[in-house]
Amino acid sequence: MLILGVDIGGSGIKAAVVDTLNGVLMTSRHRIETPQPATPEAVATVLAEMVRYFNWTGVVGCGFPAVVLHGVCKTASNISSEFIGTPIDHLFSERTGCPCFCLNDADAAGLAEMRFGEGVDQSGVVLLVTVGTGIGTAIFTEGRLLPNTELGHLTLPNGKKAESSASDAVRKLKELNWKRWGKRINRYLTEMEALFWPDLIIIGGGISKSFDKFKEYLTPEATIKPAAFLNQAGIVGAALYAKSKVTLD
Repeated sequence: MLILGVDIGGSGIKAAVVDTLNGVLMTSRHRIETPQPATPEAVATVLAEMVRYFNWTGVVGCGFPAVVLHGVCKTASNISSEFIGTPIDHLFSERTGCPCFCLNDADAAGLAEMRFGEGVDQSGVVLLVTVGTGIGTAIFTEGRLLPNTELGHLTLPNGKKAESSASDAVRKLKELNWKRWGKRINRYLTEMEALFWPDLIIIGGGISKSFDKFKEYLTPEATIKPAAFLNQAGIVGAALYAKSKVTLD
């Protein structure tokens, strides 16, 4: 089943057509800058542009940088606060003319990794951490997702919020070298391990492409791996989620 998977982020909106049977991208990935400010109308307009780019008329899955409950956006981080309370499934479906199903973007990445990537056949607790404009998290226990964890907003022992200290956006803004930034993300991962004791930590998002540059600074006991899908996990996972919604309906 082919589905258009879309990863809506704070800096870019990326999409590709996904074969949900094997997690393969059937087209090249297309990227459009996230509008600023990222209001519901502006993002919906870009999503409609994305659908037209692919000449798409089928189902669309969207990973979204917020808590999403029953198709309604409940929080706003790196997007406009106008999204809070917006029924985004309905808005995006109406603007694109396609059935759209949205979920938290880190949860989408986690679904892809658990189905086709580093989480395949992994027992126990798996923590996926996506690092990009912000920090997102997805937690799985025996393959089951606990949705909308949003632990990138966790306050660390030093009094700083995780994504304000260790996101990739902060690394770039403060021009941190890999050692300095590696110690920051390690502080966060160490705190997460103390709270959840995962068997496996998967690092996703744009930073996953540079895993070899900072892995030596990571000290948790858990096995730590870069996401198999790198920064394409959100696209694949969004498509998988949409497929599950169509199947259930």
